[in-house]
Amino acid sequence: MAWSTREMAELAGTSLRAVRHCHDIGLLDGPERFSSGYEQYGVSHPVRLLRIKRLAALGFSLSRIADMRDGPDADPVPRDLPALDEESAAAIERLRHARAEVGAHMRRTATTDLPLRLASVDGTAELPDPDRSLVTVLGTVLGPSGMDAYADSLREKPQPVARDLDELPADADEPARRTLAECLVPYVRGLRAKHPGLSDLASDAPRGRQHTARTIGKAMTDLYNPPQFDVMRRLHTLLSATGDPR
Repeated sequence: MAWSTREMAELAGTSLRAVRHCHDIGLLDGPERFSSGYEQYGVSHPVRLLRIKRLAALGFSLSRIADMRDGPDADPVPRDLPALDEESAAAIERLRHARAEVGAHMRRTATTDLPLRLASVDGTAELPDPDRSLVTVLGTVLGPSGMDAYADSLREKPQPVARDLDELPADADEPARRTLAECLVPYVRGLRAKHPGLSDLASDAPRGRQHTARTIGKAMTDLYNPPQFDVMRRLHTLLSATGDPR
């Protein structure tokens, strides 16, 4: 029995355009053309089209389907199934995290501009704009342990000396910078004592310590005014001189 292009498309639950695309890329053999000019398919064509559709629904790309043998000697189980299973598991995990984030936004317990692990922490809504932007960057470079340590530290109520850094004007002189850096030393040490993970935020960074440090450094240079950045540099030097972790 002969099949028209439309009948075959309807059987497979697809469009005429999709059938033609399968022809164009060599996934589906052309129909038999009769002297009347009509094109008709044999039963092998809709069977092949249904197989293509099922494999595509599983997640195989058309190029991978094209590499699979068809017919009596075809592999009953495609060799790429283990790799596809891993890809599917990763996609499910991404969707699980996305759904959790959407749920948090719907409950209005998180803001859309911050990573979920940090956005759900009380107090992030009051962060100054530069700090919020830095948190967004940290969310892309830190691993789970680093994110947990940083999120825990955000739960601490900021001390006045930390607010002094946030409010340091762009024309702050050298004595003001030096004094503020010195005052920040015990504050930072206290945070690290409560949250040891802060001493090595990049311990499990996906792209390594150097990439993490370089990315954070670039962000801080752009986000904070020169006196603020100078205070942070001085603070780093003071902590390093006394043997504190970087």
